[in-house]
Amino acid sequence: KTLGVRVGQQNASALAVAQYLESHPAIEHVWYPGLASHPDHEVAEAQMVGYGGVVTFQVRGDLKTTSDFIDRLHIPYIAPSLGGVESLIEQPALMSYFEKTTEERLELGMFDNLVRFAIGIEDTDDILEDLEQALADVPAAKAHQRTMVTLWEQRFRD
Repeated sequence: KTLGVRVGQQNASALAVAQYLESHPAIEHVWYPGLASHPDHEVAEAQMVGYGGVVTFQVRGDLKTTSDFIDRLHIPYIAPSLGGVESLIEQPALMSYFEKTTEERLELGMFDNLVRFAIGIEDTDDILEDLEQALADVPAAKAHQRTMVTLWEQRFRD
């Protein structure tokens, strides 16, 4: 009875999350077929109504930086699954592929900083705010903030 409503919310939130992450300085790369940057975006656009509820991305950092980011999130549960009403997040290097060596994971495209986020039906703004607070402590985000402050100060000092 509620599948259409749930999928619609997941699709809308996932697209908003993907767009937000793609523009964030602490994120290295985002894979989501709803983004024009995705290599199969045109195919997805032609074949899909909505682009799904899973957003995959790389945090700009290493295994620990990525793990710490995930630990700072409040909304998603840490779990290797998808499709439920609750948001779930996982770091495949530590969960789905933990038995593989770093080299074996890399051969499969499973980077230490890779994150898989299965979006639930929570409020989109709440998810985005949660991501924002968790990403704020990623070193790449802090470096970007310092650069922006410096540029701002230089612009108005002259």
